[in-house]
Amino acid sequence: MNQMLSIVSPMHNEEHGILEFISEIKRIVSPLGHDFEIVLVDDGSKDKTYEVAKSAAKDDKRIKLLKLSRNFGKEAALLAGLTYSQGDLIVMLDSDLQHPPELIPSMVAKFQEGIEVVKTIRTYTEKQSLQSTLASKMFYYIFNKLSYVPIHSGATDYLLISKRVKEVFCSMGEYDRFNRGLFSWIGFESFTFEYVAKERFAGETSFNLRLLIRLALSSITSFSGKPLRISFYVGLCTLGVLFLYLLYVVYDFFHHGTIRGWSSLFFSITMLGSVQLISIGVLGEYIYRIYNEVKRRPHYIVDEKSNL
Repeated sequence: MNQMLSIVSPMHNEEHGILEFISEIKRIVSPLGHDFEIVLVDDGSKDKTYEVAKSAAKDDKRIKLLKLSRNFGKEAALLAGLTYSQGDLIVMLDSDLQHPPELIPSMVAKFQEGIEVVKTIRTYTEKQSLQSTLASKMFYYIFNKLSYVPIHSGATDYLLISKRVKEVFCSMGEYDRFNRGLFSWIGFESFTFEYVAKERFAGETSFNLRLLIRLALSSITSFSGKPLRISFYVGLCTLGVLFLYLLYVVYDFFHHGTIRGWSSLFFSITMLGSVQLISIGVLGEYIYRIYNEVKRRPHYIVDEKSNL
């Protein structure tokens, strides 16, 4: 029986590159012999991305479009695309052509061998700044040190999954999602390919250091309680240091008759206050996640559909 292949891709301000992406997907997927669909999700683009894609969809009913009411983020956009996809196997990749579509045939071949999750690792990104490279490596290092779900450094959202895995993934109702972590948590037999990320075909990335920090906070707090324990241990260590300092103050008082050092007092107050603020901040992050979960708002809102 012929299996349907779904290509799911979020779009954000890809007006000048989306037609090239669609063309590349058709060129690579058509020879595989599968019925296929291309599910594109416009995640609140400010340019004419949706209009350009909609024009292409008028001539090809295999192109399915979702337009979200605003920018909900890549994690939510991928969830929307997966929810509406109909394939027996689903490939997720970015629409900026940094994820090389040439890998899709090899990924599909692994699926035919019985592998239900085919992952990819980015070994290098063309023309990526040193700052971005170091920030990415630091993110994976910290995440793996704190999380109980390990993720390989360079792991990406470029994945192939079976319909069964998709249904499990979409059934998880948590609001703050970190897809790479969730797919690792789900399990199932997997295989990993390595690739070199190309330079963007067109446009500029909307991902920056601020978004990376936000992603790091969301992903770590979603998969680990260690920051809470660390803040507790830091508090204990600080208490130990202050106790030793108290012994010094008592000794100094009886041997010199005076307590010297406003600077040392300032140091003690500042140190203790900093630890308290850090601990409250860590606790606040977890409370914020709980707050988001209990509201039970939808992950995304669909404004318009085409060919669905």
